Amino acid sequence: MRDRLSALTDVVRRVVGTVRRSKGGLARGDTRHEATPPVRHVDDGVHVEYTPNLDGDPDPGEVVWAWVPYEEDPHQGKDRPVVVIGRHGDALAGVALTSKRDGRDDRVEVGSGAWDSRDRPSYAKIDRLLDIDPGAVRREGAILDRQRFDRLVEAIDRHHDLVRWR
Repeated sequence: MRDRLSALTDVVRRVVGTVRRSKGGLARGDTRHEATPPVRHVDDGVHVEYTPNLDGDPDPGEVVWAWVPYEEDPHQGKDRPVVVIGRHGDALAGVALTSKRDGRDDRVEVGSGAWDSRDRPSYAKIDRLLDIDPGAVRREGAILDRQRFDRLVEAIDRHHDLVRWR
């Protein structure tokens, strides 16, 4: 019974996510603005935790795919991998990944993983903490191992006011 309920919950979650994405007619890579962006810049005060579990739900410690607004125009953006580092109220908090370092100090290498089909090294954009609606996450990509997660959180903490669970 529990397996059937879990499978049904997963189906419902995926349908809801598809409906939310289709409301604005957004497709993968589309840059048009949704009525309420599923990801937005957050204030400081993120509660950091490491609780990854590839169960269909996005969790801190995972790399997930979500729509991320562009810095220069928050009404546009694209679907990209995001490392979830904790929670901010009812939302998840994370940082976007990019394959381009661009010689910037606000990029932290997290290495390569299953979130990138070409196995390129990824860099976390630690200058922007993002609020992520868990229901708007398109899919889980991978678990970031604890050592890389801890190094990333240390780098983010130098730029933002993070709160660690005790």
